[in-house]
Amino acid sequence: MASRQDTGSARLDDAARAGWLYYVAGNTQDQIAAKLGVSRQSAQRLVSLAMSEGLIRVRVDHPIAACLDLAAKLRSRFALDLVEVVPSSPDSPSTTLGIAEAAAAEIERRLRSVEPVVMAIGTGRTLKAAIEQLPAMECPQHKVVSLTGNISPDGSAAFYNVIFTMADRIKARSFPMPLPVIASSPEEREMLLGQPMIQPTLALAARADVTFVGIGDLGPKAPLYVDGFITEPELKALQKAGGVAEIVGWVFDRDGKLIEGITNDRVASAPLPSRERSLVVALAMGELKLPGIQAAVTRRLVNGLITDERTATALLAAG
Repeated sequence: MASRQDTGSARLDDAARAGWLYYVAGNTQDQIAAKLGVSRQSAQRLVSLAMSEGLIRVRVDHPIAACLDLAAKLRSRFALDLVEVVPSSPDSPSTTLGIAEAAAAEIERRLRSVEPVVMAIGTGRTLKAAIEQLPAMECPQHKVVSLTGNISPDGSAAFYNVIFTMADRIKARSFPMPLPVIASSPEEREMLLGQPMIQPTLALAARADVTFVGIGDLGPKAPLYVDGFITEPELKALQKAGGVAEIVGWVFDRDGKLIEGITNDRVASAPLPSRERSLVVALAMGELKLPGIQAAVTRRLVNGLITDERTATALLAAG
């Protein structure tokens, strides 16, 4: 019995040494094996034993550690399937800095998949900034579908619709929505969405594996208004009705419920794909977008979020 205990104690001693050499001294497993006089496989097992026995406590002394902690709390609080929190830049007024780069990395990771992926894409400044960060890629196995129309009220191409830029960058099959963002009437919307060439695109969007969208605020400089898709009286009517934000044109209130009528009965965008079957990721940060982000994650309009630490902290304080 004593001999067995001595052997176990000696093995823990070796594990502690291996753990120290790996995590503190920065040795490779080959170096540890040489210093302890064991095989590389044994060195690997000793490092694993040090962790499993609680002999090693890892503390990451870096600002990113706070972001990882915030992401874990957001994931738990709002039952999200994906959360990434990036460091905030105190001096920057940008609403895309950091999250555009993080979103680009996540999009690229999905596109690296050998298995075919259907990716749905929204619109907006943040998403456009993310797509511009993507490297040139060859992705003929994937399909990229737009959730929203690409025609502005004056007939020109919508500036922040990114489907064509993305398709050119990654060389994937693209499925644009050749419609106005907001139709002139509910009747025109129904007529447009019923066109045979539109139906396959709507069906493809509905079965997207992963979706990336922005969240637009409904303040005085709301993107829908600034970009000319709605008028000032329409903006004020949406605000009076309780609207706080929009996703691909669909305006919702603080509870995440769609506003009835006004412009929502004219939005030509596809509905958001099912959050039960797929991943819908919002890219958003900043005080103006906070009510919209909170509503979207609480109501589960989205089940993924890429944001910054200031916004994440405010979300947790308000949630």
